[in-house]
Amino acid sequence: MEKNWYVVHTYSGYENKVKTNLEKRVETMGMQDKIFRVIVPEDEETDIKNGKKKVVKKKVFPGYVLVEIIMTDDSWYVVRNTPGVTGFVGSSGSGSKPTPLLPEEIDFILKRMGLEEKNQEVHFEIGETVTVKEGPFANFTGKVEDLDVSKGKIRVMVNMFGRETPVELDFGQIDKIS
Repeated sequence: MEKNWYVVHTYSGYENKVKTNLEKRVETMGMQDKIFRVIVPEDEETDIKNGKKKVVKKKVFPGYVLVEIIMTDDSWYVVRNTPGVTGFVGSSGSGSKPTPLLPEEIDFILKRMGLEEKNQEVHFEIGETVTVKEGPFANFTGKVEDLDVSKGKIRVMVNMFGRETPVELDFGQIDKIS
């Protein structure tokens, strides 16, 4: 059996409560081998009130939670009967199994949240000289200063206006100099 990501519909405002309830149920019912991660997709936004900046987390999909499951009758039942859950998205009736998210859909969501689904292979080393191939620093060269594999980010020191300037880029934005 293969694990997939599914979208679960919840009562609005109950997303975090559903996440907590489901994680507790997974533990008490011994479902760790069938139900894995539960995520409430959020973005950070900066609000300004009374002239003060405040970073707040906003739900990307209010009323929805993402769950990584190996879909069986048992795992479906545990999620479906968690308090606050109204059902799975993509199921055509009360007894039918839902449709999982496509890999590219969940990859996009996890990447946006700074969580990578698959650790990509890193072919860059600290101290190595690279070329930026896209973005505002395209065609600049620089030395790799730091790698964050979990976020897919790399910090490169680029020479700009006669000074070394740190630039944070995605792995896909740079190339090795051969």
